[in-house]
Amino acid sequence: QVQLVESGGGLVQAGGSLRLSCAASGRTFSTYTVGWFCQAPGKEREFVAAVKWSLGRTYYSDSVKGRFTISRDNARNAVYLQMNSLKPEDTAVYFCAVTSKYLSPMHQDYSAWGQGTQVTVSS
Repeated sequence: QVQLVESGGGLVQAGGSLRLSCAASGRTFSTYTVGWFCQAPGKEREFVAAVKWSLGRTYYSDSVKGRFTISRDNARNAVYLQMNSLKPEDTAVYFCAVTSKYLSPMHQDYSAWGQGTQVTVSS
């Protein structure tokens, strides 16, 4: 069973950057797709980006394509989300999770959710 911990959130002005981290313990990411999702108050959890660990293939939502980059670090067994050109509408709690389904954007396919990290973008 893998356990995930997110970190790196904070308060940033519009146009700024943050890098989120998702660290795994218990087992490696080697067989998984790792996804990032966000959830704003009163809204459903939304897909942000995913990476197939073994292949390095990535998939992004249209709303973050060109601004966010998901990457993996084999040595640290971690996944990162580099967030650039942040907008106030990016404000949400960001979660990472894993799935055995290839690059799924569906939160229902994921498990082992972390506790989330808050990202707040001021205008």
